[in-house]
Amino acid sequence: MTTLLSRKKCGILGATGSVGQQFILLLANHPFLHLHAIGASERSAGKRYKDCVQWKQSSPIPGEHEGLVLRACKAENFKDCDLVFSGLNSEIAYELEMDFVKAEIPVFSNAKSYRMNPLVPLVVPLVNPAHLGLINFQREKLGLKKGFLVCNSNCAVVGVVVPLAALQAKFGPIVQCEVFTEQAVSGAGYPGVSSMDLVDNVIPFISGEEEKLEVEAQKILGSLNGSATEIDAQTDLRIGATCTRVGVTYGHIAYVSLRFKNHPGPSVRQVEQAMMEYQPELLKFGVSFSGPAIKVFMEEDRPQPRLDRNISNGYTVSVGRIRDGGKDGHFDLRFAALSHNTVIGAAGSSILNSEIAIIKGLI
Repeated sequence: MTTLLSRKKCGILGATGSVGQQFILLLANHPFLHLHAIGASERSAGKRYKDCVQWKQSSPIPGEHEGLVLRACKAENFKDCDLVFSGLNSEIAYELEMDFVKAEIPVFSNAKSYRMNPLVPLVVPLVNPAHLGLINFQREKLGLKKGFLVCNSNCAVVGVVVPLAALQAKFGPIVQCEVFTEQAVSGAGYPGVSSMDLVDNVIPFISGEEEKLEVEAQKILGSLNGSATEIDAQTDLRIGATCTRVGVTYGHIAYVSLRFKNHPGPSVRQVEQAMMEYQPELLKFGVSFSGPAIKVFMEEDRPQPRLDRNISNGYTVSVGRIRDGGKDGHFDLRFAALSHNTVIGAAGSSILNSEIAIIKGLI
């Protein structure tokens, strides 16, 4: 299907940052998204990308993008784009992103600013693309014809909600979930956490992260109501989170313990099979990602960030150490899930969300 679509001109806001750099890589040679414009701070405007960016990726800057001239992140400078991706810091995203939306430019955001806004779809493309159906109501309420805002989740949430969605689709509701994360330093941006804090150490607290995981997952795993005017969050799913920072460059691991509503719960083998067979709705649309959504490891020592974060170019969530909750224990199931925090946890989700919106005729 993608080969039949006309190419769309897209822009990146915050193109020099960690997430912005991932956008640059992922959009190279994209089948129907053409990177047309890039934005950064006023002091970088007018300069070539390669002359301003502190490039921290293991792959070089794609040749077709290194000479792009940076623009100031103002809506009037991106009027020639069909859509923009935002890698802006939340401190400036709140006003700037809405300026773009009101200028009738669709925005796909990685910032936290509007994730919990009831008018804004919070979409993990491997879980809830149906929530994009809220866009028409958002446009109606804001008096827009073409503009809209879609957010993707906090980077740690993705590795949790994808396996939870697979399990709920097969075995019914999950009522309680306890999550412990070990999160990569790139999630803090650049320069991120000081080496004096992180080397020979673990940081047992990330400000605001635990609250994001607990509430965003409920919205993502909820459902769009019948009139497509509201997301009914899965509030009966109680989530507790502990989030830590570890000395890994890319790849967040979440250790999940959960309890099903229906008892007895599934066997470990049934859970493995359900995750391997999980076919998210987005695969029906003909997007650039063809799966698998989840890679299941049987080895006792997998997944590992260095070995497994780049499966399917970082779009696949890896799950391992699937085991029951223990005899007479409170939880029914335990597992470890790994996700690439700047691909499926950030830029890659935005790109897939935009692809679905284009295919659905929303852009």
